[in-house]
Amino acid sequence: MKMPAFVINHPENIGNLLEIALNVSDPISCKAWSVMEFIAKQRLIFLLPHTAAILENSTKTHHDAAVRPIAKIYEYLCQSYFIDKDPSTCNAFQNEHFTQMATVCFDWLIDEQKVAAKAYSMTCLLLLGRKFDWIWPELRQVLHQNYQKGSRAYQARARMILAKLGWLPQESMRYCKPRIYGIINTDNC
Repeated sequence: MKMPAFVINHPENIGNLLEIALNVSDPISCKAWSVMEFIAKQRLIFLLPHTAAILENSTKTHHDAAVRPIAKIYEYLCQSYFIDKDPSTCNAFQNEHFTQMATVCFDWLIDEQKVAAKAYSMTCLLLLGRKFDWIWPELRQVLHQNYQKGSRAYQARARMILAKLGWLPQESMRYCKPRIYGIINTDNC
């Protein structure tokens, strides 16, 4: 954890770290994305000036080890904007960023990605649905279509998302421990 601590203590190096992360042909880019995920968790504000570059270039990333941290960064951004309503995050986002994020999340959800990236994408899309009315019906359709062939972890997250949206009876959620930040109603879970 030396590199994340170094970058947090010297945020002027985030641009260099992002440059390494965006060099997708270099296997070290995956490690750079992991460091960026840690920074997003600790000090999301440091990544906000680079939000446009992260969103525009995340579609070029093809390594599973890089997609997962990017999806988690997306989740942190969505949580900060929609749940925490952090003014810095709200000022850093433009409508085109939300559209880019929704497109990438749907791509990860539909493509052959590992379950973690799909789970983070589901959460992002659930939150992005607050801004765009077309997202929740599309999300429901994708989750229903892929439910049977998804892993148990995928199915568990899909059930939780569908229940949050009121598209699944709460009785089917009795064994669920929700971690999705009280998005709609978690009293019955």
